[in-house]
Amino acid sequence: MNKKLFIVLISIIGGICAVAAALTAFLIIKEKQRRDEEELEHYLDSSIQ
Repeated sequence: MNKKLFIVLISIIGGICAVAAALTAFLIIKEKQRRDEEELEHYLDSSIQ
């Protein structure tokens, strides 16, 4: 019984860590895309002038 509870707790913690890692990766990618768009916009504005 005690071993099953330990396995369940480890599985839950592992699942939470996997979700947190996926969310972090998603947010980092979105932030990079936003920065790239801002840099492109700035470059285009500068090149027009």
